[in-house]
Parts: sequence; C-alpha cells; structure tokens
Amino acid sequence: MKHLAYLSFCILLMACANTSDTKDTISFAQVDPFLKVFRESNFFPEYNETEEVAAGEHATFQFVVRSAATLKDLAIEVSPFTNEQGVTLPAVRSGFVDFVRVGRQTPDRAKDAITSLSHYYPDPIIEKDRWNVERDMAQPIWLTANIPSDAAPGDYKATFRLTGKAGGKLFRQEKEIRIKVYPVIMEESSLWVTNWFGTSPEKMKIFNGGKEVELYSPVYWDMIKELALKLKECYSNVILISPLQYVEFSEKDGTYTFDYTQFDKMVSIFKEAGALKMIEGGHIAGRTGNWDSQFEPYVPEYKDGKKTRVQYPMSSPRAQNFYKQFIPSLTAHLKEQQMGEIYAQHIADEPISSNIKSYVEIARFIKQLAPEIKIIEACHSHDLENTLDIWVPQLNFYKDGYDFYRERQKQGDEVWFYTCLAPQGDFANRFLEQPLIKTRLIHWLNFKYGATGYLHWGFNQWFANNDPYKETTLMNTESGNTLPGGDSWIVYPDNGKLYGSTRLEAMRDGIADYTLLKMLERKNPELAKELCRLTVFHWTLYDTEGDHFRKTRREILEALSE
Repeated sequence: MKHLAYLSFCILLMACANTSDTKDTISFAQVDPFLKVFRESNFFPEYNETEEVAAGEHATFQFVVRSAATLKDLAIEVSPFTNEQGVTLPAVRSGFVDFVRVGRQTPDRAKDAITSLSHYYPDPIIEKDRWNVERDMAQPIWLTANIPSDAAPGDYKATFRLTGKAGGKLFRQEKEIRIKVYPVIMEESSLWVTNWFGTSPEKMKIFNGGKEVELYSPVYWDMIKELALKLKECYSNVILISPLQYVEFSEKDGTYTFDYTQFDKMVSIFKEAGALKMIEGGHIAGRTGNWDSQFEPYVPEYKDGKKTRVQYPMSSPRAQNFYKQFIPSLTAHLKEQQMGEIYAQHIADEPISSNIKSYVEIARFIKQLAPEIKIIEACHSHDLENTLDIWVPQLNFYKDGYDFYRERQKQGDEVWFYTCLAPQGDFANRFLEQPLIKTRLIHWLNFKYGATGYLHWGFNQWFANNDPYKETTLMNTESGNTLPGGDSWIVYPDNGKLYGSTRLEAMRDGIADYTLLKMLERKNPELAKELCRLTVFHWTLYDTEGDHFRKTRREILEALSE
C-alpha cells in the first residue's frame, strides 16, 4: 500500500509538472507575516526573509495565492526544516487564513487603522487538508514552526509546496523557506497572562457546532481540555475558575457543606496542559443594575434543581452566613491541595468611583475571613483604600495613574494591565482593524512600563445565537458602545475544536519578545531599555515598520548570543 501511495504521489507531481504554464493565471508569493492580506488584495510585495528566533520560541511564515480561475483542492505540504548536518525540526503547523466580518468600525480609530472595503478581515487559521478559493480572491496561508528548546543553533531550510487545481488544471508552486536559530534558549516566561474563557451553555453550544452540551459530560470536559491546550499555546498561565460555579454545595438549617470535585477537575485539566501557574477565583459579586450601581455579593441557591446566583447586600444575614462558611472552607481546601499560594480572588469587575464604597465593604469582609487570600481586580480607579494585592488597571488608566502604581509596586503589590474594548485610539490592542504588529507590541508595553501581567476578557466570548465567522462586532444597547471586531474572541470554534488566529500568534510572539527583553535586561539593562524605547516610544507611539522591528529583534538575539 505504501508503494502504491508513493506511486500515486509521483504521478500527481508529474501531472502538475506537465500542465500548461500557470504564471499568467496564478499569483503566488511569500509575504511579510505582519501584512494583512484581504480578499480583494492584488499586490503582494515579495518577502523572502530568514525568520530569526531563539530556541524555545516560534517562527511564522505567510504566503498568498490568487488566481484568475477558481482554485480547488488546495493542499499544503512542508518538508522538514533541516540544517547542513541533517538535523531536523518538528513538523510545521499550517492552515488557510479565513476572513471574518467587522460590520461596525471602532468609534475612536487609530491613525494607522486598516480599512477593508469588503468589511472582511483575515484572522482565523483553519487547519484543514483541502481548501477552495473563488477566482480573483486572495488567499493567505499561514505556517508556524515550533522551535524546541534543545534545537541546535544554525540555519535550517525547508520547502513549502502548494498544489491544487486552477480552472480544472493541476498546478504546483514551491518556495524555499529559512529559519536561523540563534544560540539562545528562551526561558519560561515570567509574565502573568490571563485570557478569560467562557463555559456558559450558550458558548459551549457554539463551541460544539450548535449542539447542546450537558454540564460535566465527557463532551464538556473534552472541550475544556481543548481550551486548556489552546491557552497553553499562547503562554497563558493564569486561569480564571469560578468557585461559585464549580463548587457544589448543600444547605440544611443554614449550615452548608461543600463539594470541590468539579473545581478540582477544572484545576487538574489546566495543570496537565501546562497552562496553570496561578488561579484567579472568579468574581463573587456584581453590579445590581447599570454601570454606576452598587455591588452586592452572589449567594448560590438551587431552584428547580438548577444552581442560580442571587444577590444580597453584604450586610444581610443571608450573605454573611454563606461567606462566613464558604471562604474558610475554600481557603482550607486550597491549602490542602497546595494551591493556597497560587490563588487570587476577584471581588467584582471594574469598580469605579460611584461604587467603590460597596466594593471595599465586600473586599474587607472577605479579607477578615481569610487575610492570606490575595485580591486581584481589573480596575478603573486606584482609590480602593488599598484593598488590592494585584492591581490590573485598564491600559489608559495605568498611563494616567502610573506614579501611583509604581508606588504600589514599591510597597509590595503587583501591577498588571488589561485591554478590552478600550483603550482605543492609538493604544496597542487586539482589534482586527489594527495592524497585526500592534497586538504583538502590547507586551513591549509590559516591559517598558514594568507591568508584570496582562489580562484580557475575550478569549472565546462568542455572542449567543451568532456565528463568530460572520460578525465580530456588537452594539452595547445600554451604553451605545461598540464592541470592536477582535475584542470578544481571539479563537474560533469548529465542532469541539478550536482554531487559533493571526492575532493569537502575534500575542504569543509578543510574550516571547517580552521574555527575551527580560533576559537581556539582566545582562545589559541599558541596551534592553534602549531597544525597547526605539520600538515603543511611549504609551501610544510605536514604530510599526516590519523591517525595523526585525532589525531590533536581531539585535536582541545577537546581544544574548554573545
């Protein structure tokens, strides 16, 4: 059978070689991985750079094909990357970049925002064996080479081959691609990274191709494992797990008992995937109404056999009785499982000046019950009476309160930052309309301004009853704010499988950049600072030119190689 398969492959190659010349029909090029190729694109600047990396990170490549005839059965083949000594690197992952719709422009657009005339932007990387492309449509193709930590330094070459049918005729296109591995081994990243993922019934249904998913069923846990592996790929190491959601309980005459079975299973899945260094305990309180309303804690109750969360004032006997039992039980369990030191608890999301008093009341109550538990929060205000141990301001609020946050770090607190639908304008973010390099530069901001973590709420927050591929924006009907394309998710579902995206790859590589800069900082702090400064001048001014970026990366790698 192997001989027959090989013979069939040879016949296919001969057929491809003997087809009529396709130069006038097909455009095929390697292009800059930072370039966003649109369906309507028809000019592709040739790019044949050697991708330069440290051992332990990734090299990415992008190709584009466009034809005056319909392309069918496109297939990707990449030979092993091999050096002169015959040493090979692991197999390359490949995929066809698909397009998603951005129906509403970001209200405060950056000066360098990219406009698509069709409103469709390249993003999902679809890992399928075959792909079809309509005539006169550009099709980007993405390759990712995972460089092992023990990869031998040196130059590696591979051949990228694209085959298929153009107007019914077989064709083949090839390009040589190259990687240079420097004698540098990238360390495990010290940057705390959390991407909040959704597991609500609505999101799991979208994840599962529109089919309902029973809570804690084998299918449910398989999809949790898929989430864990994808989070690991992008160096996420902080996992948001809600104890109110995953800890089951029973109550009799005001006395509670707690079952941690499902909570522990969630933790074990992310541990086994290598994606867990810290646990964020999900929020125990929320607003009682609109954005300016006060916070009240949730108390879980069973109604008609289903667990719900009912809000009560912190001063109420119902809330106090529950938390006086739950928090000591939780802390005891965490200590028993040797997770106490890696656990941080959220109180309520994004406190602002109008509801700080109610936030502080809840936070102080929890701290009295468990002084050892760290409190973490995404916050819009630093006037929180020092109730936080891990401050996570929105990036623009981090800028505005920078002196305050530096002082908190001196006092022993941690400071991260987060982005979401804001800040907009020229701040780096993960929006589809922004140049891809700006998603990567988010983590250069981490290095420049000393924030030791990054938080984003939208890993897979797909909209209910909506196809994530057909529309990526949403209007907030309460405030009139637009959720920009690319804010709510950075991965895409396909019947229980998750596809990554070009933005996810850029984020991952930005975290690798941060790690290399931290390594250089120990060796030559002034050089690390200056190379970062020449790329990120200040909070909203960056050099996003690709060749300049690659030159800076080369200087980092060369300095670390000495």
